[in-house]
Amino acid sequence: MTLSLAEQVAQMVVVRASGFLFDHQIRYPLWEPPVHRLQHWLQDLGVGGVILVDGSAMELAIRTQLLQSWAKFPLLVAADVEEGVGQRFAGATWLPPMMAIGALANQSLEQAELYAEKIGEIIAQEALIVGLNWILAPVVDVNNNPKNPVINVRSFGETPERVSRLATALIRGCQRYPVLTAAKHFPGHGDTAIDSHIELPSIPHPDERLTEIELPPFVASMKSGVDAVMMAHLLIPAWDAERPATLSPAIVQGQLRQRLGFEGLVVTDALVMGAIAKRYSQEEAAILAVEAGADILLMPLDPQVTIEAVCGAVAEGRIPRERIEASVNRIWQAKAKVFPNWRSSEPYIPTQRDPKIVFDSLSQRISQETVTTILQQSLKQGGNLPLVIPQTPQPLQNLVIVDDLLNCAILGNHTPAIARPTQLGYQLQLVDCHAVVSSGSETDSLLRISSDPTLLQVFIRANAFRDSSGLTQIAQHCLNILLRQNQLQALVIYGSPYTLEQFLPQIPSTTPFVFSYGQTPTAQAIALKVLWGI
Repeated sequence: MTLSLAEQVAQMVVVRASGFLFDHQIRYPLWEPPVHRLQHWLQDLGVGGVILVDGSAMELAIRTQLLQSWAKFPLLVAADVEEGVGQRFAGATWLPPMMAIGALANQSLEQAELYAEKIGEIIAQEALIVGLNWILAPVVDVNNNPKNPVINVRSFGETPERVSRLATALIRGCQRYPVLTAAKHFPGHGDTAIDSHIELPSIPHPDERLTEIELPPFVASMKSGVDAVMMAHLLIPAWDAERPATLSPAIVQGQLRQRLGFEGLVVTDALVMGAIAKRYSQEEAAILAVEAGADILLMPLDPQVTIEAVCGAVAEGRIPRERIEASVNRIWQAKAKVFPNWRSSEPYIPTQRDPKIVFDSLSQRISQETVTTILQQSLKQGGNLPLVIPQTPQPLQNLVIVDDLLNCAILGNHTPAIARPTQLGYQLQLVDCHAVVSSGSETDSLLRISSDPTLLQVFIRANAFRDSSGLTQIAQHCLNILLRQNQLQALVIYGSPYTLEQFLPQIPSTTPFVFSYGQTPTAQAIALKVLWGI
């Protein structure tokens, strides 16, 4: 099949869209187009792929069929399902964070590898059933900076050896199904204290240190046959003092392609992220990324602007036509893997999914048992457990601290962290850290912490586009008040082990505490059963 230049460039573009079916459900209208515009991008422009966010797994199965039916050519349909399809799409399996798998390696690396391989299978199997064919995982960053605001528990751990072993095991699990994988974020986003969704971080280390710590998991992933590598929006002065890795020929071509010999797809991280969008126009960012060697331009704000800019750069002689053709060839090879029966000379007919098969294939019992086992075995606990509830009529408080209540899919009146204490006689107090920080008021004026015995539950982990430092400060402030009043009955932390390490030395050794890497209702139920023994 012969493609025009514009059609070739369009194949290099992956746009973001809502996983919901209808326009009135769209949550992020700046980034997610309404149906008529999305259909135009796929049908008329010939955009090569879509990355989806939000919705339920069942409606996603319908949504992906619609998208494929609109497309000029079959689509790469991607999602950041690092912790399973259920992380983004309700109803499917939501797995524990990868650092929970890494924690199991403290007892047995071999057993942890088996779990990593199993979760790779679960992710791939459920992805295919709902119409996803590109899993933007695994994260192979070595999280060696406890203050990292964006990688954190998404990483398998703090050593290149552990991350390499577990990432390659996950890739092996995925490879049992016809899906694509992506190692991210090259050359390593673990040792940063800045979120590249907001600003441009810098990794100041010399080449020797990068080679020793950051690169080995990528090398291991490539040897295991990972299909793609996602670039990080990082400044690496040792390799390029001027341009972020995403836009740097010295890093994409010089380091990734030539030095490490990677021949698969090179994909940018989202081009709407602050590290890029605050420094470059849409047009220049796209042109620089292609000049650097990127095959896939992920989440440009406007694909039409992006396509026209790159085509213009080719017409001006700034980008050789061969550079575009090389990327399209790699994209075509990737599509041949996930569409083995498609011939480019024939129209693509999307697979129709039987709702019963979709239903039966999601959140299977064995998948849920795997989730439960990992959460139980990675859980940490201490103090005088189980917690004994006072038999007196004294009021009890359940103080729950969350990052952003309006964007919190893990809490509700029905979830264990809320419902279980309520059943035991606790009064609920929710602290929304986003609201506290956004108000600009003094923390004390917004917090009304009672002087009653208090169960403190903190939900904290890395979240894109949101700095978690404010949450940590508010949680610390609440802890200080409870310790001063001598009313901290117990502490439960869901998410970051670094917060546990920070808080644990401050509380009495007898105070019961429970830590879970997970934050889901399943994780909450397991943690609270340990807390009360019932």
